[in-house]
Amino acid sequence: MYNVAIVGATGNVGKKFLEILEERNFPLENLYLFASKRSAGSKVTFKGKEIVIEDTIEENIKDKKIDFALFSAGGDVSLKFAPVFASYGATVIDNSSAFRMDKDVPLIVPEVNPEDIKWHKGIIANPNCSTIQAMVPLKALLSKYGIKRIVFSTYQAVSGAGKQGIDDLIEGNKGAEPKKFPYPIAGNCLPHIDVFLDNGYTKEEIKMIEETKKILHNNNLKITATAVRVPVLNSHSESINVELENPYEIEDIFKLFNETKGITVYDDLKELKYPTALMASGKDDVFVGRIRRDFSIANGLNLWVVSDNIRKGAALNAIQIAELLTGSDD
Repeated sequence: MYNVAIVGATGNVGKKFLEILEERNFPLENLYLFASKRSAGSKVTFKGKEIVIEDTIEENIKDKKIDFALFSAGGDVSLKFAPVFASYGATVIDNSSAFRMDKDVPLIVPEVNPEDIKWHKGIIANPNCSTIQAMVPLKALLSKYGIKRIVFSTYQAVSGAGKQGIDDLIEGNKGAEPKKFPYPIAGNCLPHIDVFLDNGYTKEEIKMIEETKKILHNNNLKITATAVRVPVLNSHSESINVELENPYEIEDIFKLFNETKGITVYDDLKELKYPTALMASGKDDVFVGRIRRDFSIANGLNLWVVSDNIRKGAALNAIQIAELLTGSDD
């Protein structure tokens, strides 16, 4: 049994942590909830018990003997408090971008690179939500065929931008002006997630590129990305174009994905079966469909990949990392 802390317990991902811990019957001794000073003192019900939310300060951390600290409170909070939790013996699993590209911090998708967990030094990073779902099919392809190049085009739900993003879509459908996004998201697509960099890419696009290289252990992999915010409440969709190193037969790709843990193949065009955001919402698996050859290049392959960005793309992935550490992962 383990003592677990959630930092950022009142946010979308924090609430999803609670839901999934209960669903998966994680072996909990004690559960501690932390948030900002503003939320401290409020109560959350977990398994029929009320838990008081505490202010995230060292005084409230040091005597609790926490085994795992699940963070989803933003990069600044992670940079300040993840080392504090780690110094008192906790293993921090951080959902922000604060440590993802730190060479001393493993970046983990449990179905993809569980071996990297062995070299953590108290902090483990959860990848970006859009990266996580792409890694599951890509690792399967890499292991069997090798990969030369990847082209990501993402269609990302407003829940990835937090409550304000959700509000912009809901209120925008009623005619309200946007507060989170620079343009209306209702009835619109914005090729703009996170800030623009000097090279013309957004930070979100560069995250996908660099995180993919780190997780797949190949800094020379050729990757490009375009990330788009779309008027969908939940679940990210991605078009992934892959140039494989070696030839393949399309039926073998279907077989490979059907045998890969964490993937549900949903692809029957005669029956109009292909993954959608609504289908994936609330589900654990990454859904893969529209599997077809790219005839424009040798060994080219097109995939449509959909997953719940708050669930698998954040909370579930973090809890699966904790399960790996306890040896209770399924």
